[in-house]
Amino acid sequence: MRRLLAGVALAGVALAGAGWVLTAPDPVPEEMLAGLSGDAARGEAVFTAAGCASCHHAPDSEDRLVLAGGQSFPSDFGTFRAPNISPDPDHGIGGWSFAQFANAVTRGISPEGQHLYPAFPYTAYAQMAPQDLADLWAYMATLPADATPNQPHDLPFPFSLRRGVGVWKLLYADRGFVLPDPGTPDLTRGRYLAEALAHCGECHSPRTALGGLDRSAWLTGAPDPSGRGTIPGLTPDQLDWSAEDIAYYLESGFTPDYDSAGGHMVEVITNFAALPAEDRAAVAAYLKALPEGGRLD
Repeated sequence: MRRLLAGVALAGVALAGAGWVLTAPDPVPEEMLAGLSGDAARGEAVFTAAGCASCHHAPDSEDRLVLAGGQSFPSDFGTFRAPNISPDPDHGIGGWSFAQFANAVTRGISPEGQHLYPAFPYTAYAQMAPQDLADLWAYMATLPADATPNQPHDLPFPFSLRRGVGVWKLLYADRGFVLPDPGTPDLTRGRYLAEALAHCGECHSPRTALGGLDRSAWLTGAPDPSGRGTIPGLTPDQLDWSAEDIAYYLESGFTPDYDSAGGHMVEVITNFAALPAEDRAAVAAYLKALPEGGRLD
């Protein structure tokens, strides 16, 4: 019996150790960032397309470039609050290195080595080109610093245990594009904007019970996390607008039926309206190229 109990205990320790290793953060390889130099002018376009200000400016702030954080995002797992990502060295990210920034944005790893919650769309940003990361980092350093302290998330147990996010990453942190290689420059750009920078799937795709994106139903719509209504699907069988209509909506916020965008989509329109017309056309082409029902597997 003693041997049996000892064997069980050793097996438990081994399983716990394996689980600890498997759920450890997986940082960006150093060689991926080596030699990169950012350009702030190019970084502004990346910042806009990625919607950084949409989530990280202070609630009701008139200046979208003061990234003091504080907005609340309710979900089935609790309420997440956007952190301060201004260049403030104490309460923002001004004391981070470029490598720490890249790990947070694309791998969901804090400078302290903890997992970040996937309310931050790092699974989409994982597709970002390293040069875009460097340019974004250079631009964000030019923004105003703000000393507003971060507000804690409001998450019940067990979701308050960050190590569990490592298990979630094993299941859902797929670092590949959803739509296969489109083969044309405009569709390739549209895929990059829609799937990576603008992270459209985060809102417009359904999720599993554990909160992972259901990539087999890509951009087919989803319940609103706030519990009020649904977020519409964007596949051609659900959105029968022309490519021109889609591009115009992304610029103006007006639908072909003369309705207007509402909710968080207003922030998205603000971002897309500031991008070149070619980018809006590329996203429209991407959406028109999606299969009906979003089934890409």
